[in-house]
Amino acid sequence: MRVVLIHPNYHSGGAEIAGNWPPAWVAYIAGSLKAAGFDDVHFIDAMTNDLMDTEIAARLQELQPDVVGTTAITPSIYKAERILEIAKQVVPDALGILGGVHATFMFKQVLSEAPWVDVIVRGEGEEIIVELIRAVDEGRYFQDRRRIKGLAFRDGEEIVATQAASTVKDLDGITPDWSLLEWEKYIYVPLNTRVAIPNMARGCPFTCSFCSQWKFWRDYRVRDPKAVVDEIETLVNEHGVGFFILADEEPTINKRKFTEFCNELIARGLPDKVKWGINTRVTDIMRDRNDLWLWRKAGLVHVSLGTEAAAQMKLDLFNKETKVAENREAIRLLREADIFTEAQFIVGLDNETEETLEETYRFAREWNPDLANWSMYTPWPFTPLFQELGDKVEVFDFEKYNFVTPIMKPKAMDRATLLDRVMHNYRRFYMIKALFHYPWRGTGFRRKYLLGCLRAFAKAGFARTFYDLGKVGYWGPQSKEKVDFHFDGERQIAEAQMADWEAMADRKVKAAERKAAVRAQVKAKKAELAELQAGARACGGGEQG
Repeated sequence: MRVVLIHPNYHSGGAEIAGNWPPAWVAYIAGSLKAAGFDDVHFIDAMTNDLMDTEIAARLQELQPDVVGTTAITPSIYKAERILEIAKQVVPDALGILGGVHATFMFKQVLSEAPWVDVIVRGEGEEIIVELIRAVDEGRYFQDRRRIKGLAFRDGEEIVATQAASTVKDLDGITPDWSLLEWEKYIYVPLNTRVAIPNMARGCPFTCSFCSQWKFWRDYRVRDPKAVVDEIETLVNEHGVGFFILADEEPTINKRKFTEFCNELIARGLPDKVKWGINTRVTDIMRDRNDLWLWRKAGLVHVSLGTEAAAQMKLDLFNKETKVAENREAIRLLREADIFTEAQFIVGLDNETEETLEETYRFAREWNPDLANWSMYTPWPFTPLFQELGDKVEVFDFEKYNFVTPIMKPKAMDRATLLDRVMHNYRRFYMIKALFHYPWRGTGFRRKYLLGCLRAFAKAGFARTFYDLGKVGYWGPQSKEKVDFHFDGERQIAEAQMADWEAMADRKVKAAERKAAVRAQVKAKKAELAELQAGARACGGGEQG
C-alpha cells in the first residue's frame, strides 16, 4: 500500500516573507500511518519546491501510488483540488483524499465543484486516516465507508457525511515522522536557520467570531510538556532546527503546563541551541507579567500578539475580551523582558475608513512593538461572522482569502484605496524602524534578530512578493487606479453548501424559538403558582398581622 502525501503549491505575500515553513501535517499523518504498519509513505512538497502541474504529474507517474492525500486551508483549496484532479488523470485507480479545515466544514462545496475528490477527512486526521487506509488496504473501503467516522464523499448524486469522529484524546501517542521533510529548505529568514512548527496543544477555549480554530479542534487538549520537549530535542539534534514556532493558537492558556515546558527546555540546555516564538493573547501577558523572565530564559524571543484592533468597538465585534489599553501595556512588559513583540491589526471591515487606518498607525507608533502587521479581514466561510455578514460578502474566490487581499469592501473606500492606505502604514512604520530602531537597539542577538527581520521585509519587497503586490500591480499611490485583484467572479457558493447553511440557520432559529417557548412556559408556571399562593392566603392560609 503506497501512500503519497502532497502539500499544495500555494503562495501569497503573508507569512512566507519570514521563510519557508515545514508542513507539519505531513509528519503527523505519516507518523500515524507508519505506527499502524503502513511504511510505504512518500511526500511531495509542491509549495516549497514550487512545482508545476506537469512536475507533480511526473512524480505521481513515477511513484504509482495507491492513495494520494493532500490538505488545504481556505486559500489553498483550489490548488489541493487540482492535485487530486491530476492524480485522477495520472493514476486513476488511486484513492484521492483531501483533509484540512476548509474541506472539513465546506465538504458540500468541495464535492460539488471537484467531483474528482474521492473522499474528505473531516477534522483531525491522524486516527481517521489510519482506519480509512486500513479499509482501502483490505479491499473493503466502498462497502464500509459509510461506517467509518469522519468522512464525506459522493455516492452517485448524494453527498454523504458520516458521523463525526471524536477528537484525538492521546496527543502524546502520536509520533510524528519528521524525516520525510526536506529540512535544508525550511529556513527562517531573520535568523537564517532551519525552522519547525511543533504543537503543544490543540484547540482553543475562546470563540473569536472570525476564527476557525475553536471549531476545527473542538475541545482543548494540552500535551505533556516533557513529550513536547522530547520532540523539539529530536528536531534540534537530528534535523538541525535552530528556531521553532509553537503552532498553538495560544500555548500560554494553561499556565502550569507552559511553565513546565519552559523549565524543561532550560533543564536540557536547549535555549543555547534553539530559539522560539509563539502567538498569544494580551490577557495572558498581563496575567503572567512576573513570569516573562522565565519565558525569555527558556529561549522565547518572539511573541506575536493578537491585538487585532486599535478601536475598542472592533475588539468587541471580534469577541476578543481585551481592552485597548491592555495592548500597550502587554507590549511594554514584553519589551522589558527582552522579548521581541509583533502587533497584529485586522483592517478592512465594513466600517473601515482612512481615519481608522490612520488610528491603527498611531497606536502602532505609540505602543512601539518591534514589528507590526496589518492583515486584511478575511471572513472564513465557516465562521459565525461570515454568516452574519450575508450579502456584504461579494467575493467567493477562496484563493484570495489570504489576509493580504481585501475580500471585504468598506463602505467609505474602494479596495485599491484600502490596500494603498495599508501600504502607507507599512512604509512609515518600517522606515522609522529601519533608520532609527533596528540598527541601534541593543547588541548581539537583539541587533542580529532585528536586522534579520528587516532583511526579510526587504527581500520580500524587492521580489514584489510582499502582500502579493506584484500580482495585483501595486507600485505605490500613483498606481492605485490600475490595481487588479483578479477575483474570479465565476466562483460561487454551491447549491448544496447553501442549502446546508440555510438548514443550519433554520435549526438555529427553531432552537431559539424552542428556548423562548420554554422560558415562556416557565414564566407562566411561576405566575400560575404565585396566583394559587395568593388565593390560598386570601382563604385564611396567610399570616395575620
